[in-house]
Amino acid sequence: MSSILTNSSAMVALQTLKGINSNLAKTQSEISTGKSVASAKDNSAIWAISKVMESDVSGFETVSTNLATGQSMVSVARTAAESITDDLKAIKEKVVAAQDPSADQVKLGAEVTQIVDMIRSKVSGAQFNGINLIDGSTPSTGVVGSLDRNGSSVTVNTINVAGVDLGSTPGAGTATLGSLTGLTAATDTHSAGGSVATAGTAAFTLAGAVAGDEIKITLGDRDFSYTVTTADAAAGNTPNDIAVNALRDQINNSGIAGLTASYTSGTAGQLTINNATGGNLNIAIEVTASSGGLLGALNGFAVGGGQASLDAIETMITTTVNAAASFGAVESRLESQSAFVSDLTSAMKSGIGSLVDADMEEASARLQALQTQQQLGIQALSIANQQPQSILSLFR
Repeated sequence: MSSILTNSSAMVALQTLKGINSNLAKTQSEISTGKSVASAKDNSAIWAISKVMESDVSGFETVSTNLATGQSMVSVARTAAESITDDLKAIKEKVVAAQDPSADQVKLGAEVTQIVDMIRSKVSGAQFNGINLIDGSTPSTGVVGSLDRNGSSVTVNTINVAGVDLGSTPGAGTATLGSLTGLTAATDTHSAGGSVATAGTAAFTLAGAVAGDEIKITLGDRDFSYTVTTADAAAGNTPNDIAVNALRDQINNSGIAGLTASYTSGTAGQLTINNATGGNLNIAIEVTASSGGLLGALNGFAVGGGQASLDAIETMITTTVNAAASFGAVESRLESQSAFVSDLTSAMKSGIGSLVDADMEEASARLQALQTQQQLGIQALSIANQQPQSILSLFR
């Protein structure tokens, strides 16, 4: 039966052509975007997986930057530690040279002072982006090493980098003031002060002095100080006596009329200051704790301290060698982790590509086929649309 109201053949041809055009549009989209899954409507499950992986890739790219920064930070610390080791070797040479009775101790000591100043400069300058791993200001820091995903939860995995104290961070110190008379002691036992009248005396006892401790006495407007040396510390309990005797000599040689100091024999580390100046005398006594770390040990280092100085410098060299080795090991780990993260990022990008990227060879072949089908569909629809025309011949 023929009908001029319903053309079944045309409807079939039209639906077929619509399907072809839809597939053709999808194929052209794949070719233009390069993706078979460009949005959630293409394949919601695959699209969701790819987006999660893409977010992880972005995170790992940031991790790579952090690792590069961490490597540079540790490299600076390692280089400084290696350089300081060489400087300490130079000091060791001076210590050995000082063992010779004919050696000029003053000149050798001056050379060591210059080397110590150079070490101090290296310690303070060995910082990267404000972080210094060798001056004692950074006990440890973490470098972001990776991202760990567990289902929908992501955690940051850090690599710990331990700092070392080669600097001059103030240490606890052991020197204290005691047996104070004529003065009021401070609560921390590291300082005291007061006013002593004419014909009055002030006395204090120094205890627990170690290399690097500085004892400073202010008498009126004059300052006197002594820093305990490595050689002093090697003499057992005598650093306290050596310090107060040195201060006694400084005061007595100051030329201040009516002011004298005396060492109290039999009482270790006790100094008595006698005021006969004709007026009240303000007195302040302060102990500055030895510095920690390498520079703390070098503070007051005596090149002519014999075996004690040699042992001390050997300990320092061991410290810097261990520090450089530790930094080198961490730097190697960071380098390895950086290579792993780079490979992992590439693998994840490849995985994302396999999920959402279009197969261009297949898309090209499919485009050709669909274009041919489209032309045939148009022809089929055209033929189907002409069928009602044949009904006119029945009415001639």
